[in-house]
Amino acid sequence: MTVSLGMPSAPAPTLAPRRKSRKIKVGKVDVGGDAPVSVQSMCTTPTTDVNATLQQIAELTASGCDIVRVACPSQDDADALPQIAQHSQIPVIADIHFQPKYVFAAIEAGCAAVRVNPGNIRKFDDQVKQIAQAAKDHGTSIRIGVNAGSLDPRLMEKYGKATPEALVESAVWEASLFEEHDFHDFKISVKHNDPVVMVKAYELLAERGDWPLHLGVTEAGPAFQGTIKSSVAFGALLSKGIGDTIRVSLSAPPVEEVKVGIQILQSLNLRPRKLEIVSCPSCGRAQVDVYKLADEVTTGLDGLEVPLRVAVMGCVVNGPGEAREADLGVASGNGKGQIFVKGEVVKTVPESAIVETLIEEAMRIAETMEPAEDGAAPTVTVG
Repeated sequence: MTVSLGMPSAPAPTLAPRRKSRKIKVGKVDVGGDAPVSVQSMCTTPTTDVNATLQQIAELTASGCDIVRVACPSQDDADALPQIAQHSQIPVIADIHFQPKYVFAAIEAGCAAVRVNPGNIRKFDDQVKQIAQAAKDHGTSIRIGVNAGSLDPRLMEKYGKATPEALVESAVWEASLFEEHDFHDFKISVKHNDPVVMVKAYELLAERGDWPLHLGVTEAGPAFQGTIKSSVAFGALLSKGIGDTIRVSLSAPPVEEVKVGIQILQSLNLRPRKLEIVSCPSCGRAQVDVYKLADEVTTGLDGLEVPLRVAVMGCVVNGPGEAREADLGVASGNGKGQIFVKGEVVKTVPESAIVETLIEEAMRIAETMEPAEDGAAPTVTVG
């Protein structure tokens, strides 16, 4: 039997049009304007360990990361930047604090961009003209990264703490200095560890200019807490069209940051969906172990790149309906599972064969499909 799983003819719906921002380039990646929202992370390896850093960048690239940042706190780190920038598969941003000389070193090293923190770089405002000229000469973009934890002391004195207004005032001031020197290839971030403060700051900033905005909840916390905080904050902003790049800051391996970031964008139809598992939360009606079933199906289909929605459902109330809506699904109960392909029951199998059958059917369907492109992906529901 041949099953057509063609991509939808219309673009996937979004909650709001993207905010109109100027477009800049971070290496080969377009940021802002009509460019897709990109996902960024940061290496945890010592930058001086070039091989380890490039290995981690390769892992991040494989996980879907678009842009990577590396720390540059010392001269030895600065000396390692040319090799890293040259051999990285994705654009490299050098992260600069305290020492302005490393800004110039990173630009000279061929980094795609430099992140500067105006609040803690010595006499930063006095050197904006030279930084702008160097960046312009090398085609390097800049991120003005304002952080609640390192806000300019003058603004802390004025506002008493890192309020949304304080963060925005710092960012707008620094932006005006670069623009005064006819440099416009920069994006801005105004990070805070409180999602409510962070969201308000970005909303205020979005009203002040057309700069591309990099979203982040700084020091978001361990994986679970940080995922929740970032999802809430990014969802609030991206649903209004605000945000051009994102970084999920977790106390976890950076590949996990990328996975969460991609999933946030896919959930909002801001990135083409690939494999999507829809599974019920289980309840007293369930006649199978839905948790185990969903985990095994997810593991078995790990790495599948086609836009496929699989439904794993555990009871007869919502199971058949959800399974019919998916590209591939199972409605389980009474020791067996009905396997649906695009709304039609294709077979009924014993409970012990559900996982194996779903994986076989998914692989068979995947062979007829192209990898995910623009548009929403088909869905597989498990329940």
